[in-house]
Amino acid sequence: MRDNVCFDGVYQQIHIDAARNATDDFNPFHDPRKCGRIAGNPFGGPLVLGFQLEALLEHLLARLAPAPADAERLPWTNYELTFAGALLPGEPFSAEVRSGTRREAPELQIAHRVLIRKPGAAVLLGWVRHSGAPLFEAGLACGAFAAPLRAAPDRSQHGDWYLKRKFASTGHAKNFLAGALADQADWFDELEGRVRFPQMFPAALLSCALLEQARGAGHDFYAAPLVYTAHRISVHAPTALALRSNDALHLLVRGPEPLAGGGGLGLTVEQLRYVGLVHMGADDRLLARAEVLLAPLAAITGARAAAR
Repeated sequence: MRDNVCFDGVYQQIHIDAARNATDDFNPFHDPRKCGRIAGNPFGGPLVLGFQLEALLEHLLARLAPAPADAERLPWTNYELTFAGALLPGEPFSAEVRSGTRREAPELQIAHRVLIRKPGAAVLLGWVRHSGAPLFEAGLACGAFAAPLRAAPDRSQHGDWYLKRKFASTGHAKNFLAGALADQADWFDELEGRVRFPQMFPAALLSCALLEQARGAGHDFYAAPLVYTAHRISVHAPTALALRSNDALHLLVRGPEPLAGGGGLGLTVEQLRYVGLVHMGADDRLLARAEVLLAPLAAITGARAAAR
């Protein structure tokens, strides 16, 4: 096993467009025509998607570390990632995934440190941990649904849960990987019979569900912009590996829940907490659980001004 894998690159707008189109992400922060209409936007241009960066980290991790001999004991992949800054098209960056640290007690885990930086600043940092049980939101369950998820209408509210339905597509997954600057041939090759959806592809679709839920609730994306501060996602690796084109993906999101404080882009700011679930197929197999933290842009810019 290599000590680490490093990658140097630059995203262009075409890469952002590929990623946002593949996941139906209509956040104006990623749109070169609309980002200038966002109130108080300090970034000076469209932003690279958070899930796009995370897909690159997953790709590098797959190249670094083959599955351990006892992989069946570690069916969950847990992404614990904090956004420390923003990345724009044309900005050079470096990504690094470090060799895993194995821990046997109190339970088996393999943990990898991950990091994305641009000159002079961190962009994304955290850990990817392989474990026997999900580390994030293990108690989540969509109890509001009496019938199978496939029987519930798309874009429907059920108690506190909002349901968005998508269908897996190899074409969309390939574009998502291309947008992330990952080599799609590592994941898909029709001539060699290789079909392997990245774990971050179905997880990234939660962003579309969150945006649709907010739009339905009347949220103004220009006057009250929100930015990601953290992603905590547990993916059931065997279920993700079984994903195939046209499989139904049932995306459930709930929130927001205000948080008193926490980290956001290197600052302590008020945050909003959302939770999400991804279920797959006709039998509603659980694919992923997630906790997503966002902060109002106004809170971040205000905290930056106060810190000067």
